[in-house]
Amino acid sequence: MATFFGEVVVAPSRAGVDDEEEAREETPEDREIRRELEKKREIDILWTLKSGATTESCADEPFVCSKFIVAIGRNAAAFLSSFILDSVCWEVVGVVKLWNEWCRTSSTTNVLPTDSFCLFYRLISDPTVLLCQCSCYVAEDQQFQWLEKVFGCMRKEGLQVTILSTCPVADYKTQESTLTLPSPFLKALKTKEFKEQVCCPLLEQPNIVRDLPAA
Repeated sequence: MATFFGEVVVAPSRAGVDDEEEAREETPEDREIRRELEKKREIDILWTLKSGATTESCADEPFVCSKFIVAIGRNAAAFLSSFILDSVCWEVVGVVKLWNEWCRTSSTTNVLPTDSFCLFYRLISDPTVLLCQCSCYVAEDQQFQWLEKVFGCMRKEGLQVTILSTCPVADYKTQESTLTLPSPFLKALKTKEFKEQVCCPLLEQPNIVRDLPAA
Protein backbone atom coordinates (compact mmCIF):
# COMPACT_ATOMS: atom_id res chain seq x y z
CA MET A 1 0.00 0.00 0.00
CA ALA A 2 1.36 3.42 -0.96
CA THR A 3 2.24 5.85 1.82
CA PHE A 4 2.03 8.93 -0.39
CA PHE A 5 0.60 9.85 -3.83
CA GLY A 6 2.93 8.86 -6.66
CA GLU A 7 4.89 6.26 -4.73
CA VAL A 8 5.83 3.22 -6.86
CA VAL A 9 4.61 0.05 -5.15
CA VAL A 10 5.53 -3.43 -6.35
CA ALA A 11 2.44 -5.62 -6.26
CA PRO A 12 2.83 -9.11 -4.82
CA SER A 13 3.23 -11.79 -7.48
CA ARG A 14 1.61 -15.19 -7.57
CA ALA A 15 3.95 -16.42 -10.27
CA GLY A 16 5.66 -18.84 -7.91
CA VAL A 17 2.34 -20.32 -6.85
CA ASP A 18 1.24 -20.66 -10.47
CA ASP A 19 4.52 -22.39 -11.37
CA GLU A 20 4.04 -24.81 -8.53
CA GLU A 21 0.48 -25.55 -9.67
CA GLU A 22 1.62 -26.13 -13.26
CA ALA A 23 4.43 -28.36 -12.08
CA ARG A 24 2.03 -30.51 -10.07
CA GLU A 25 1.70 -33.86 -11.79
CA GLU A 26 -1.75 -34.79 -13.04
CA THR A 27 -3.16 -37.70 -11.07
CA PRO A 28 -4.92 -40.67 -12.72
CA GLU A 29 -8.17 -39.43 -11.19
CA ASP A 30 -7.67 -36.01 -12.80
CA ARG A 31 -7.01 -37.62 -16.19
CA GLU A 32 -10.11 -39.79 -15.91
CA ILE A 33 -12.30 -36.81 -15.01
CA ARG A 34 -10.87 -34.80 -17.91
CA ARG A 35 -11.49 -37.67 -20.37
CA GLU A 36 -15.07 -38.09 -19.15
CA LEU A 37 -15.75 -34.36 -19.56
CA GLU A 38 -14.24 -34.31 -23.06
CA LYS A 39 -16.34 -37.33 -24.03
CA LYS A 40 -19.48 -35.76 -22.62
CA ARG A 41 -18.87 -32.56 -24.58
CA GLU A 42 -18.64 -34.39 -27.91
CA ILE A 43 -21.31 -33.40 -30.44
CA ASP A 44 -23.41 -36.05 -32.16
CA ILE A 45 -25.59 -35.32 -35.18
CA LEU A 46 -28.44 -37.73 -35.84
CA TRP A 47 -29.64 -37.80 -39.47
CA THR A 48 -32.80 -39.35 -40.90
CA LEU A 49 -32.09 -38.56 -44.53
CA LYS A 50 -32.68 -42.01 -45.99
CA SER A 51 -35.72 -44.25 -45.53
CA GLY A 52 -36.45 -42.84 -42.09
CA ALA A 53 -33.50 -44.59 -40.49
CA THR A 54 -31.53 -42.64 -37.88
CA THR A 55 -27.75 -42.58 -38.22
CA GLU A 56 -25.20 -40.83 -36.00
CA SER A 57 -22.67 -40.13 -38.75
CA CYS A 58 -22.28 -39.75 -42.48
CA ALA A 59 -20.53 -43.02 -43.20
CA ASP A 60 -22.01 -43.02 -46.70
CA GLU A 61 -21.18 -40.61 -49.48
CA PRO A 62 -21.84 -36.93 -48.56
CA PHE A 63 -25.26 -35.79 -49.73
CA VAL A 64 -25.90 -33.01 -52.23
CA CYS A 65 -26.92 -29.66 -50.77
CA SER A 66 -27.42 -26.60 -52.97
CA LYS A 67 -28.59 -24.14 -50.31
CA PHE A 68 -28.02 -24.33 -46.56
CA ILE A 69 -29.67 -21.69 -44.36
CA VAL A 70 -28.59 -21.54 -40.72
CA ALA A 71 -30.48 -19.52 -38.09
CA ILE A 72 -28.38 -19.13 -34.93
CA GLY A 73 -29.91 -17.81 -31.72
CA ARG A 74 -33.45 -17.65 -30.41
CA ASN A 75 -34.47 -14.56 -32.42
CA ALA A 76 -33.20 -15.93 -35.72
CA ALA A 77 -34.74 -19.35 -34.98
CA ALA A 78 -38.07 -17.69 -34.17
CA PHE A 79 -37.90 -15.79 -37.48
CA LEU A 80 -37.58 -19.10 -39.36
CA SER A 81 -40.49 -20.56 -37.39
CA SER A 82 -42.77 -17.61 -38.12
CA PHE A 83 -42.01 -16.89 -41.78
CA ILE A 84 -40.53 -20.04 -43.34
CA LEU A 85 -41.25 -23.18 -41.34
CA ASP A 86 -44.90 -22.39 -40.68
CA SER A 87 -46.04 -24.73 -43.43
CA VAL A 88 -46.06 -28.41 -44.38
CA CYS A 89 -43.31 -27.91 -46.96
CA TRP A 90 -40.54 -28.96 -44.56
CA GLU A 91 -39.60 -32.15 -42.76
CA VAL A 92 -37.18 -32.70 -39.88
CA VAL A 93 -34.15 -34.70 -41.07
CA GLY A 94 -31.64 -34.20 -38.27
CA VAL A 95 -30.98 -33.08 -34.72
CA VAL A 96 -27.87 -32.28 -32.69
CA LYS A 97 -27.09 -34.07 -29.44
CA LEU A 98 -25.24 -31.50 -27.36
CA TRP A 99 -24.12 -31.01 -23.76
CA ASN A 100 -22.41 -28.02 -22.15
CA GLU A 101 -22.84 -25.52 -19.33
CA TRP A 102 -25.97 -23.95 -20.85
CA CYS A 103 -27.48 -26.70 -22.97
CA ARG A 104 -28.81 -30.21 -22.33
CA THR A 105 -30.23 -32.13 -25.27
CA SER A 106 -31.14 -35.73 -25.98
CA SER A 107 -31.05 -37.91 -29.08
CA THR A 108 -34.74 -37.60 -29.89
CA THR A 109 -35.93 -35.91 -33.09
CA ASN A 110 -39.55 -35.63 -31.92
CA VAL A 111 -39.22 -32.07 -30.57
CA LEU A 112 -40.82 -28.72 -31.22
CA PRO A 113 -38.92 -25.87 -32.91
CA THR A 114 -39.36 -23.77 -29.76
CA ASP A 115 -37.30 -26.22 -27.69
CA SER A 116 -33.61 -25.58 -27.02
CA PHE A 117 -32.42 -27.83 -29.82
CA CYS A 118 -30.54 -27.62 -33.05
CA LEU A 119 -32.81 -29.01 -35.78
CA PHE A 120 -32.26 -29.64 -39.49
CA TYR A 121 -35.13 -29.35 -41.98
CA ARG A 122 -35.33 -30.40 -45.63
CA LEU A 123 -37.55 -28.84 -48.28
CA ILE A 124 -39.85 -31.59 -49.48
CA SER A 125 -40.16 -30.22 -53.01
CA ASP A 126 -36.36 -29.81 -53.32
CA PRO A 127 -34.36 -32.12 -51.00
CA THR A 128 -31.13 -30.22 -51.76
CA VAL A 129 -32.36 -27.22 -49.72
CA LEU A 130 -31.68 -27.52 -45.98
CA LEU A 131 -32.44 -25.29 -43.02
CA CYS A 132 -30.81 -25.39 -39.61
CA GLN A 133 -32.62 -23.91 -36.63
CA CYS A 134 -29.99 -23.61 -33.89
CA SER A 135 -31.53 -22.12 -30.76
CA CYS A 136 -29.23 -23.96 -28.34
CA TYR A 137 -25.90 -22.64 -27.05
CA VAL A 138 -22.76 -24.01 -28.73
CA ALA A 139 -19.69 -23.47 -26.53
CA GLU A 140 -16.42 -22.15 -27.95
CA ASP A 141 -14.67 -25.51 -27.65
CA GLN A 142 -17.56 -27.18 -29.52
CA GLN A 143 -17.92 -24.80 -32.46
CA PHE A 144 -15.25 -26.34 -34.70
CA GLN A 145 -16.61 -29.81 -33.95
CA TRP A 146 -20.13 -28.62 -34.87
CA LEU A 147 -18.90 -27.22 -38.18
CA GLU A 148 -16.77 -30.27 -38.96
CA LYS A 149 -19.61 -32.74 -38.41
CA VAL A 150 -22.34 -30.71 -40.12
CA PHE A 151 -20.42 -29.69 -43.24
CA GLY A 152 -18.59 -33.02 -43.34
CA CYS A 153 -21.87 -34.58 -44.43
CA MET A 154 -22.38 -32.22 -47.38
CA ARG A 155 -20.75 -31.84 -50.75
CA LYS A 156 -19.04 -28.48 -50.97
CA GLU A 157 -19.35 -28.00 -54.74
CA GLY A 158 -22.01 -25.41 -55.56
CA LEU A 159 -23.06 -25.06 -51.92
CA GLN A 160 -24.44 -21.67 -50.90
CA VAL A 161 -24.53 -21.01 -47.15
CA THR A 162 -26.67 -18.25 -45.60
CA ILE A 163 -26.37 -17.49 -41.89
CA LEU A 164 -28.92 -15.52 -39.89
CA SER A 165 -28.02 -14.16 -36.46
CA THR A 166 -28.87 -11.24 -34.21
CA CYS A 167 -27.12 -8.98 -31.72
CA PRO A 168 -28.23 -6.10 -29.48
CA VAL A 169 -28.40 -2.63 -31.01
CA ALA A 170 -26.15 -1.44 -28.17
CA ASP A 171 -23.32 -3.56 -29.63
CA TYR A 172 -23.61 -1.89 -33.04
CA LYS A 173 -20.74 0.54 -33.63
CA THR A 174 -21.67 3.65 -35.60
CA GLN A 175 -21.10 7.41 -35.59
CA GLU A 176 -24.85 7.93 -35.52
CA SER A 177 -26.91 7.84 -32.38
CA THR A 178 -28.40 4.39 -31.89
CA LEU A 179 -31.61 6.15 -30.82
CA THR A 180 -32.21 7.28 -34.41
CA LEU A 181 -31.65 3.84 -35.93
CA PRO A 182 -34.66 1.81 -37.01
CA SER A 183 -35.01 -1.30 -34.91
CA PRO A 184 -34.63 -3.99 -35.99
CA PHE A 185 -32.42 -3.40 -39.03
CA LEU A 186 -30.55 -5.77 -41.30
CA LYS A 187 -26.88 -5.77 -42.34
CA ALA A 188 -24.88 -8.34 -44.30
CA LEU A 189 -21.42 -9.82 -44.62
CA LYS A 190 -20.39 -11.88 -47.65
CA THR A 191 -17.40 -13.79 -48.94
CA LYS A 192 -15.71 -12.97 -52.23
CA GLU A 193 -17.20 -16.14 -53.73
CA PHE A 194 -20.73 -14.77 -53.35
CA LYS A 195 -21.50 -13.09 -56.68
CA GLU A 196 -25.23 -12.42 -56.32
CA GLN A 197 -26.76 -9.11 -55.26
CA VAL A 198 -26.91 -8.60 -51.51
CA CYS A 199 -30.43 -7.85 -50.25
CA CYS A 200 -29.33 -5.27 -47.65
CA PRO A 201 -26.42 -2.88 -46.89
CA LEU A 202 -23.10 -4.40 -45.88
CA LEU A 203 -21.97 -4.32 -42.26
CA GLU A 204 -19.55 -1.46 -41.66
CA GLN A 205 -16.22 -1.63 -39.89
CA PRO A 206 -15.31 -2.03 -37.05
CA ASN A 207 -18.37 -4.21 -36.38
CA ILE A 208 -17.63 -7.92 -36.14
CA VAL A 209 -19.48 -11.22 -35.90
CA ARG A 210 -18.80 -13.53 -32.96
CA ASP A 211 -19.19 -17.14 -31.82
CA LEU A 212 -20.79 -19.78 -34.06
CA PRO A 213 -21.86 -17.37 -36.86
CA ALA A 214 -18.24 -16.19 -37.14
CA ALA A 215 -16.95 -19.77 -37.15
